[in-house]
Amino acid sequence: MHSIRPRPATLAVMLAAAFPLLAAPAARAEEQAPELPDVAVTAPRIKPLPTASSPDRSRLAGLRATTADTAALLGELPGVALSSAGGVSSLPVIRGFADDRNRIQVDGMDLISACGNHMNPPLSYLDPSRLENIQVYSGATPVSLGGDSIGGTVVARSRSPRFAAPGEGPLSSGEAGVFYRSNGDAHGARISADWAGESLAARYTGSTAQARNYRSAKAFKAGTTATNSVSGPHWIAGDEVASTAYRTDNHALDLAFRHEQHQLGLEIATQHIPYQGFPNQHMDMTDNRSSRVNLGYQGRFGWGGIEGRLYHESTRHKMDFGDDKLYWYGAARNVAGMPMDTHGRNTGARLKVELMPNERDTLRLGADLQRYRLDDQWAPVANSMMMSPDTFWNIRNGRRDRNELFAEWEAAWSPRWLTLAGLRGGTVRTDAGSVQGYNSMAMMYGNDAARFNAAGRRVTDHNLDATLLARFTPDAGQTFEAGYSRKTRSPSLYERYTWSTNGMAVAMNNWVNDGNGYVGDVGLKPEVAHTLSLAADFHDAAEQAWAMRIAPYYSLVDDYINARCLGSCTPGRFNALKVANTDARLYGVDVSGHALLHASEGLGRLLGKAVVGYVKGKDTRSDDGLYNIMPLNARLMLEQQAGAWTHGIEGFFVAAKHAVSDVRNEIRTAGYGLLNLRSSYDQQRFRIDVGIENLFNKHYALPLGGAYIGQGSTMSLNGTGAPYGIAVPGMGRSLYAGLTVRF
Repeated sequence: MHSIRPRPATLAVMLAAAFPLLAAPAARAEEQAPELPDVAVTAPRIKPLPTASSPDRSRLAGLRATTADTAALLGELPGVALSSAGGVSSLPVIRGFADDRNRIQVDGMDLISACGNHMNPPLSYLDPSRLENIQVYSGATPVSLGGDSIGGTVVARSRSPRFAAPGEGPLSSGEAGVFYRSNGDAHGARISADWAGESLAARYTGSTAQARNYRSAKAFKAGTTATNSVSGPHWIAGDEVASTAYRTDNHALDLAFRHEQHQLGLEIATQHIPYQGFPNQHMDMTDNRSSRVNLGYQGRFGWGGIEGRLYHESTRHKMDFGDDKLYWYGAARNVAGMPMDTHGRNTGARLKVELMPNERDTLRLGADLQRYRLDDQWAPVANSMMMSPDTFWNIRNGRRDRNELFAEWEAAWSPRWLTLAGLRGGTVRTDAGSVQGYNSMAMMYGNDAARFNAAGRRVTDHNLDATLLARFTPDAGQTFEAGYSRKTRSPSLYERYTWSTNGMAVAMNNWVNDGNGYVGDVGLKPEVAHTLSLAADFHDAAEQAWAMRIAPYYSLVDDYINARCLGSCTPGRFNALKVANTDARLYGVDVSGHALLHASEGLGRLLGKAVVGYVKGKDTRSDDGLYNIMPLNARLMLEQQAGAWTHGIEGFFVAAKHAVSDVRNEIRTAGYGLLNLRSSYDQQRFRIDVGIENLFNKHYALPLGGAYIGQGSTMSLNGTGAPYGIAVPGMGRSLYAGLTVRF
């Protein structure tokens, strides 16, 4: 929070108004002072530095009718693209940095994906119906919001309980909603109930959503019969994107207590995903259960404020072959799959103190502590010589402990100049226990396990982050921002401790959705990114009629964690790769803006909006392209607002993708353009959303969708089972509708 700091001009007005009163003693006591009208003196609240992007409240409400994937709500923001995964598990890509390289906070918690394929990323634990606000910091990030990341920061906050006003008495309210999407027969429902007193408030939210496989605009591969031994044979059409079905159930109870300037909140939440298919993974999620307890405190004092948080999250995650993938090959389909069981435990604490010694300065001091434990085991499989008689330990007793301190100074030197500087330092300690394969056969698992167990596995990284930001506002129509950051990320447990080079085991570790298999490296160094970001913001004085923001950026990354061939790589197939440090360079520009094109009583407000993004990434040692870099893209929107009605037409245009990662055999994709229509009616008691996505049923491949391996015997890396060389296609035409009722 920022205090309201009066401008010098405002102080002058106040002094001028007070001057006649200072001369009042010279007047006679019996003279009655004239009555003057009340004058309200206001000053604009200083916007936090740097500027974050976020969907507005109305648009956020409309997006909930189209998806059960919270990450998908970010797709319209500058600098943000989406790496497709499961139906509720997309990964935000911020200016070329994806997944673990971005810091993602959910209600103040730093959540971690407990899966070798990152099927349960942090935002998948927060259903869109609970979301109140989500912000993206895409450039140089304040150290108070950063830590253990080299890309952007996503801050997602769920709707907290509301309190009754003094003297108002207890209040109760609620909301219920349903949505439907025709492509994939996706549907869901949600409900929330609130009770509010002056000091105590409570909220319950629950939601459920599910979908079948979605379909592309046309056939992109041959139709086939899936012969899964559990679900039985069934037909997969040529236009069906197999392994995209899902179901998710979420429940949360929020309690809040308030006393004067102090507030204590408790969140208890659970999630169950019985199944979620992944068209770009060798396996599917067959069960995912998570629970979390999140205790937070906020207090305001005359000198500033304190924020504290303590949380614990536990995830039990299972993988196997879903309905569209084979359990085994040929006639050996009596083998009962390849079950994988992962258990992650995440405990964290955070403390931030904000000091405001004067009107100019704000100091923030804080600490982040995190203790993460991971066990990833694969049970032996009956009737299989290769996958028995022992339990395969992919990661055993994995430990990742992070301890960090930060200090940040924000100074409002004048109404024109605002600066922010900060340092964050800490350690990340990782370790893992000894491992074993399904059996001790040297040619299968024995040699790899012996080498891993004999190696020193305890690693301590000493990391340092620094940020320097400045904002210059020469007048009411211009704002300029500049920032430099040095940010550090230590490798994940999967990047350091996955150990087997066996083809089958390698294929089970792939957190980038490219179809290849990965082996970790205990000797990996932390990534260090040096980023320079600029932004020029031009707008009318009231920031209502028009605005344009141009934001170029440049990043150099030392010890970027990329991949190299494990042995040799073969074109025309998936390969076994080993993670490795290299150096990388990323640069680009984001352009966004809006303009009020027309305003009248009859037609209402007609707005034009545009978002354009360009990013280029390269491995500077090998000159290879970086993986999953979004091509040049533009989103153009025309929106009409008239009373309770909002109508919109949107065009989304993406250039062909030619710059790819050769070491991963990344698939090139063609350019495309999509047209979407939407309309909403929002009254006090209800809201209706309807729309059509991909109006002209355009066929296209997702530039960040990875390799399509949604059907067949997907355990094979050599392409003899699952299709090879096909990019995951986007969704064909889809109609959607959503209804929200408030009571």
